[in-house]
Amino acid sequence: MRRAFVLVFLCTLVLASAAVAGSITGKIVYDDKVPTLRPLDMNADPSCAKKHDGRVTNPMLTLGPNMEMANIFVQVKNPPAGNHTAPKEAVEIDQNGCLYHPRVIGAMVGQPVNFKNSDGILHNVHGLPKENREFNIGMPPTLKEKEQVFNKPEPVFPVKCDVHPWMQAYVAVMTHPYFDVTGEDGTFSIEGLAAGTYEVEAWHERLGTQTMSVTVTDGAATADFAFKVPKKK
Repeated sequence: MRRAFVLVFLCTLVLASAAVAGSITGKIVYDDKVPTLRPLDMNADPSCAKKHDGRVTNPMLTLGPNMEMANIFVQVKNPPAGNHTAPKEAVEIDQNGCLYHPRVIGAMVGQPVNFKNSDGILHNVHGLPKENREFNIGMPPTLKEKEQVFNKPEPVFPVKCDVHPWMQAYVAVMTHPYFDVTGEDGTFSIEGLAAGTYEVEAWHERLGTQTMSVTVTDGAATADFAFKVPKKK
């Protein structure tokens, strides 16, 4: 009897592990004429201009050699039910070269977001959420980092520097961990999904959102997106 119980228990564990072993991976590319974006003009603050050799590319549209898109926020719109504990580890945004790195992040409700100042000059971090409280953190050269915690879920909202108006970042606050942001290779990976059908949304700061229905069965499902400039109505 004891042996049978142990076997049933182990089988249950194996089945439970298999049920949450799925993932959604994909690549996001740009499939349109590449617009000519003006380089960033940092001459208003010579200390910023000195941090770069020559022209500074506008990070609004960051493309790889094969049109891979960075800075795309990807999330599961209908995540598996359940409560999810926010990680204690902070998500970091660094002010370096008078730019935000990374430009787009996601954090969970209650997870610290750590704004760093590696430039050693005056910045301010002015967040413009609608569900959470607006914040404006002055960061003089002596203040190297400052944490902010968001207590309500919120779609992607902008963060800017009033001292350097070209500086912009975006933050999404989630109730679950099923999200990712594409890197320079345009790829994303969302892990730990149970079998089921999910609505996956990809967001870009200027090109809007796209959604795709994806069914996770065994192992990894794939969701690839291609962005174009929206047609004028």
